[in-house]
Amino acid sequence: MSVPANSEPLVNGTKQAYGSIPPSVTESIPTPKQDPSANDFLKRLGVKNTNADAHKAVVDSYYAGWDADRNDIVDTTAAVDHRRETAQKLTNHFYDMVTDFYEYGWGQSFHFAVMWKNLSFDHAVARHEDYLALKLGLKRGQKCLDVGCGVGGPMREIASFSGSTIVGINNNAYQVERVGILAERSGLSALTSAIKGDFTAMPFESESFDAAYSIEACVHAPRLEMVYGEVFRCLKAGSYFANYEWVTTEKYDESNLVWKKIMHDLEEGNSIAKLYTIPECLQALKNVGFEIIEYRDLAAPHPDVPKDKINPWYAPLTGKSGSGQGTLRDFRMSPFGRAVTDVFVTVIEGLKIAPPGTRKVSKLLNLAADQLVAAGELELFTPMFFFLARKPLTAAKSA
Repeated sequence: MSVPANSEPLVNGTKQAYGSIPPSVTESIPTPKQDPSANDFLKRLGVKNTNADAHKAVVDSYYAGWDADRNDIVDTTAAVDHRRETAQKLTNHFYDMVTDFYEYGWGQSFHFAVMWKNLSFDHAVARHEDYLALKLGLKRGQKCLDVGCGVGGPMREIASFSGSTIVGINNNAYQVERVGILAERSGLSALTSAIKGDFTAMPFESESFDAAYSIEACVHAPRLEMVYGEVFRCLKAGSYFANYEWVTTEKYDESNLVWKKIMHDLEEGNSIAKLYTIPECLQALKNVGFEIIEYRDLAAPHPDVPKDKINPWYAPLTGKSGSGQGTLRDFRMSPFGRAVTDVFVTVIEGLKIAPPGTRKVSKLLNLAADQLVAAGELELFTPMFFFLARKPLTAAKSA
C-alpha cells in the first residue's frame, strides 16, 4: 500500500520517530511561472518575468530562511531546527530559483565527479553515474528508484548504460516536467520517468523496487533517517541502495568559527539545513535497518594513483575541468565565467528583461561556489562520500 503524507520512516515494519514535517510547511506554495519546454536561458528568465512578483517572493522567502544566523553563527541551533522544519519549502523554493542557472552553467546532471585529467567534464560526470549502475548490478528488466532526480540527467545516462527502468522522485514540479520533456527528446521515455513527491513520504508501494540510488540529493532531507527509511521501505528484500552523500570530513571542527562560517555559507548556497558527518551518515543507514556493504570518500586521494593524474572534485569551479578542452561550459563554471554571468543578469534585471531577484540568485550561487572551493581546499567537506547498502533478506515486510 502507498504511504500517507507525513508518515514516519518504517524500519522492518516499525514506525520510527525520526521527525515529521508540520502540514503548514509541506502544503502547496505559489511558484513563479516557468516554461519547462524552453532550453534558452534568457527565454526561461523572460517567462519568469511575466510573473515577476512571484519570482521575487520565492527569492525573498528563501533568503529569509537564513536571516537568523547569517551574521551570527556562534549558536545556530534554533535556526537549524527551523530550517529542518521548513526543509521541503526551502528546497522547493531553491530549485525554482536555481534550476535554470544550473542547466545553463553546469548541464543536466547537477553533481560533482572524480575529475580525471584525461577526461572531459561530461565524460567524468557520466562515468560517475555509471559507477553506481555497476555497483548496483543494474540490468534490463529491473526497476530502479532515483531519489531526488533533478531534471533527470543521471537517470537518462544510467538507463541508457544499463537498460534498466528508472523512476525518479522529486518534490519540485518544474524539474519533474523537465524530466518528462527531456526524456522524450532523448528517446528514453519508455525507460525514464519521474513523479512529484516528498522523498521522506514516498508514494510508492512497499518493496516495489529492485535497486535505488541517489546522487547528492539526500542532503536536502531534514534528517537522513527520514529519506533512508523510505528507501529501505520501497526496496525489495536483498536489494541495494547506492549513494553519493554530502558530508563533512573528520577534519572539520565546528568550534573553528572561520570553518563554521564557510560551511554555513555552503549550506545556504545549496539549501541544506545542516550537513552531517560521515559517522552520522553511516549510523543513519544502520538506524533504519540497512546493512553497509562498502563505503569510501571518492574525493580522497587514491593511494595507487599519482596525484597529478586527477584534479580535485571542485576543479570545475576554479576553471580547471578535466582534460581542459576549453568548452563554453568550462568557461561558465569558472570564476571569470560566473562573474560575467553575474554582470549579465544584473544588466537584464535592470532592464526588466529578467525578474526581480535574479541577481540575488546569481550572488547566492557564486557564494556557494566560492565556499565549496574553500571547503574542498581545506578538506573539510566531500560531495562524494560513496556507500553501498543492502536491505537484508530477512527484513520484515514493511506495512
